[in-house]
Amino acid sequence: MNELERMRHSAAHVMAEAVTSIFPTARLAIGPPIEDGFYYDFELPRALTPDDLKTIEKKMKKIVSSNASFEFSEMSVEDALEYYRDRDQPYKVELIEDLAAAGEENVSFYTQNAFTDLCRGPHVGTTSKVGPFKLLNLAGAYWRGDEHRPMLQRIYGTAWSTSDELATHMHRMEEAQRRDHRRLGRELDLFSIHHDQTGAGLILWHPKGGRVRNEIENFWRGAHYDAGYDLVYTPHIGRSNLWESSGHLDFFKENMFSGIAVDEQEYYLKPMNCPFHIMIYKNALRSYRDLPMRLGELGTVYRYERPGVLHGLMRVRGFTQDDSHIFCRPDQVVSELAGVLDLTMFILGAFGFTEFETFVSTRPEKAVGDNEQWDRATDALRKVLDDRGVEYEVDEGGGAFYGPKIDLNIKDAVGRAWQCTTVQFDFNLPERFDLSFIGADGKQHRPYMVHRALLGSMERFFGVLVENFAGAFPVWIAPTQVQVLPIADRHMEYAETVAAALKSAGLRAEIDSRRERVNYKIREAQLQKVPYMLIVGDREAKAGTVSVRLRTGENLGAQALDSFVALVKAVNDSRILELTPATG
Repeated sequence: MNELERMRHSAAHVMAEAVTSIFPTARLAIGPPIEDGFYYDFELPRALTPDDLKTIEKKMKKIVSSNASFEFSEMSVEDALEYYRDRDQPYKVELIEDLAAAGEENVSFYTQNAFTDLCRGPHVGTTSKVGPFKLLNLAGAYWRGDEHRPMLQRIYGTAWSTSDELATHMHRMEEAQRRDHRRLGRELDLFSIHHDQTGAGLILWHPKGGRVRNEIENFWRGAHYDAGYDLVYTPHIGRSNLWESSGHLDFFKENMFSGIAVDEQEYYLKPMNCPFHIMIYKNALRSYRDLPMRLGELGTVYRYERPGVLHGLMRVRGFTQDDSHIFCRPDQVVSELAGVLDLTMFILGAFGFTEFETFVSTRPEKAVGDNEQWDRATDALRKVLDDRGVEYEVDEGGGAFYGPKIDLNIKDAVGRAWQCTTVQFDFNLPERFDLSFIGADGKQHRPYMVHRALLGSMERFFGVLVENFAGAFPVWIAPTQVQVLPIADRHMEYAETVAAALKSAGLRAEIDSRRERVNYKIREAQLQKVPYMLIVGDREAKAGTVSVRLRTGENLGAQALDSFVALVKAVNDSRILELTPATG
């Protein structure tokens, strides 16, 4: 752990001490440092409220000011079990029993003041070394993430080295809350989730959200056709023998939905698209001249996610992957990976994402495929990134058992990283399905197989877009690009002429025909984050103009209708991201 992580770890212990001083019968679970902060899980005699956080935080500040040392000690497993059984701490007992089963003979503790906790450490020297902190929120958490185990209360906090860093982080959190896709999804009427009716983790796309998704998908399809991909469609279900062949029933069954009986055969909802793409490859004898074969699909898959981890659009049970699989010869690997990276940068760049965190994950201890395959594949991943000057970190041993990979995380407008693109070699499925091609030598050879998803899933990527743009989408994907606002009923005929001109240019325009004051209509359109508002009245109808306002509140004044239509069409077609007077 670095110093900041140690400080956050210590803050979790300080919080646990504060909680146990307020609730002496509290049962302790775990309290690790996490990115940007810390948490601790408790079983408590009552449900906590936000007011309790203020009380706990006040108590923590007293503990910090006590300047108590974090003192290390050890006990034998037997003594530690007795210690915690005497104190009615079943979660600590279970942790120690697991350590004993793993062969540990002694366990370590840290004590500050009169509070002692099972812990490997490390910690800062004294409580006064815990920097500025803030308790953030409460959440429920199943013990060990198992919904069949007790539900605990989790308290989240954040801690930083300086007050300025804490203030900056709190500002980022406030901004993130303002941009929360779940709130904006309701306000902008983009999507909904009905846990009790349609089911948890299943998304209903509303007309406006559907428009945005349609524009994204059309762009994605066009870019893939231009890059030499063939797009396919595959079923939502498959027979059990398909998933046995792929190994999913051996390694992934707990995350699969089953129970579909057809003609006395068991079918599963597909958790992944790859076995279907493999069957397309196997449908004919392939020659070295047929490769590379690039198959792409916006394929909807279904995976069982535990209730506690479902989160808006970001973690769901039914989602559409922008999935593709490349089957190629060994000599084509580098050029194919280069093409994937170029396509990734083009597609993500169209949405304004130009900052990335990139990782190369290498061979783990247990892996399929020979060392030569792994080395060749890993070197290809590195070479493509090096040739394009992309900085990356190496996650040694972090690859899946079936191949090395590149993970590319995008940075959004408030600096948050989102896992997005994955490029994954697979040495496993070509073997399991006995894939081959006839080489120039007339012999059978095994193709290389590369899985890749650029956006990840449409649901998650859409959620990221909502938060990145705070709901104010760029013109080219905005659900309504132009709102026409007639001042009175007598201006409806001209408003219809204006809307027709926009629609004939391929733009998305709507008329607000309500009998409301025009200032009210402008305000409503701004709240719906419509890029352009056109006010039309007697003067505009007579002159053939429109009075243009932007959702930012700027008034661009009167413009000729034809000129305005041409301007917005140019903005739309060039996928300009910013809405400014210069472009609008």
